[in-house]
Amino acid sequence: MGVTPVTLGEGADLDGFRRAVRRLIAEARPPDAVVWQTDGTPSLFDGNRGEAGADAPPISLPRAAADLIRLVVCHRDPERYALLYACVWRLLHGEGALLDIASDPLVARLALMEKSVRRDLHKMHAFLRFRRVTDDEDERYVAWFEPEHDILEETADFFVDRFRRMTWSILTPTGSLHWDRETLTVGPPGEKSALPATGAVEAGWSTYYASTFNPARANPSAMLREMPKKYWANMPETNLIPDLLRAAGSRVETLMSNAPAPSRKKDPAKAVARMREDHVRTLADLNAVIAAAEPFVTGGTRAVLGEGPLKPSLAFVGEQPGDQEDVQGRPFVGPAGQILARAMAEAGIDRDACYLTNAVKHFKFEPRGKRRLHKSPTAGEVRHYRWWLDKELDLVAPKLIVALGATAVQALTGKALPIIKTRGPFDFNGRAGFVTVHPSYLLRVPDEAAKREAYAAFVEDLAAAAALARNPTARSA
Repeated sequence: MGVTPVTLGEGADLDGFRRAVRRLIAEARPPDAVVWQTDGTPSLFDGNRGEAGADAPPISLPRAAADLIRLVVCHRDPERYALLYACVWRLLHGEGALLDIASDPLVARLALMEKSVRRDLHKMHAFLRFRRVTDDEDERYVAWFEPEHDILEETADFFVDRFRRMTWSILTPTGSLHWDRETLTVGPPGEKSALPATGAVEAGWSTYYASTFNPARANPSAMLREMPKKYWANMPETNLIPDLLRAAGSRVETLMSNAPAPSRKKDPAKAVARMREDHVRTLADLNAVIAAAEPFVTGGTRAVLGEGPLKPSLAFVGEQPGDQEDVQGRPFVGPAGQILARAMAEAGIDRDACYLTNAVKHFKFEPRGKRRLHKSPTAGEVRHYRWWLDKELDLVAPKLIVALGATAVQALTGKALPIIKTRGPFDFNGRAGFVTVHPSYLLRVPDEAAKREAYAAFVEDLAAAAALARNPTARSA
C-alpha cells in the first residue's frame, strides 16, 4: 500500500479532518500509510477537498475522544492530525480504553496539547478587552487578541453567550469574528491598527480594577504566572499594575496601623432627607443622587441604574445587579438578563420599549478568590433601597409593573410574600402590577424537563402581563 497524502485547510480544519478520517478508516489505511499536510491547497485525496470523504460511513468514538479531537485540531503543532489519526486508529482496533492509559506516550502528548489549547482559551476569555466605537448610527465594540493556537471559532460561543446584545468584532492575526446581535460571521485576519483609541470603557474598567486591587494579597510572581506580560499590551488595567505594586507595601502598613473601627450604621431616613433637599424632579436628578450615594450593601462598585423609556407599558423590577451588570453598568445583561430577553421576545414584548430596573441598585457580593459570589440582600437592605425604587417608578410612570422574584415583591409591597401565592396580577399599593419568578430561578432548575416547563410558564406570565397592560379593563374586571 502506498502513502496517501491528505491536505487540510490552514488553521483548525475540524470538518476536513473528520471527513478524512471517515474515508481513511473506510479504506483501512493505517496511520503510517498517511501523510498529513496543511498547506491549504484543495487536494484532499486528490479530489475536491470539500467533497472528499463526505460519502464515507460515519464512525463511532467515545465522547472523550471527540472532545480531544475538537480541541487538539486547534493546536499549531504540525503533527496534530497525524497524532489524532493514530489515536483514532488504535481506538477502533482493539484499544477502546486507550485514553484511560495516561502513561501511553501518544495519550500523554495529546493530553499536553489539549491542556495547552484549553489554557489558550482561558487566556482569551480572561484577557480579551473590547473597545467601544461609536458613530452617528450605531455603537459597536472591537477587540484585538493574539492567541497561541487556532482557537478563534472554538471560542465563538463563549463571547456570543456573554455579549449577545452587543455588536462586536474580535480581530486576530489569523482570522476574525463579527457578531451583529443576530448572526456570527467568520472573517479574514484583522489588523491591530483597526482597534480604536482607548476611551471611557477602558477608563471605567481601570477604575474598577484599581478599586478592587487588594494590596495585602499582592503577589507579583503569581500574577505573572496567571497574566503573562505578552497579554498586557491590550489590557488597559496593566498600566496601573506597576504603581499598584509599588504602593502595596505602604498601603498595607496604613491598613495595619489603623485601629479597627465599628461599622457605620446607615440610616435610610437621612438618605431620604438628603434626596428631598436635592429637589429631585426628574429621573436624571434621581439617577445622579443614586450614582453619588454609597452602597447600602457590601460589594457594589457602582450603582446600576434603571434604563428604558418614560411612561412605558411595562416596567420590570428585579432583585439586584449581578456580576456582569456591575461590570457593564447596565441592568439585565448577564445570564439571567439573557433569559429574560429571550422570554420577552417569545411573549411578543419589545425589550427596548420597556423599563428595566432592580430593587437594590448595587451588586452585593462576597469575594472568593478571583470570583465575586452573589449574596442576596437582607430585608433591611431592601428597605433601605425602597425609597429610591418608589421615586423611580413615580417618575417613570409605567402602566404596569412586573415584579421578578420575591425581593422585587418585598420592595414593592414592604412585605415578604411567597411567590407561589402572589404569582399573577397584583396591586402594588395602588400601582397595577404582575408577579412572576426571577429569570435566575430558571437557571437553577436542575432537571431539563422541569426547566422547560418553568420557562414556558415564565413566558406565559410575561404575555399575560403585557395583555393586562394593554387592557386595563380586563385587569379591573
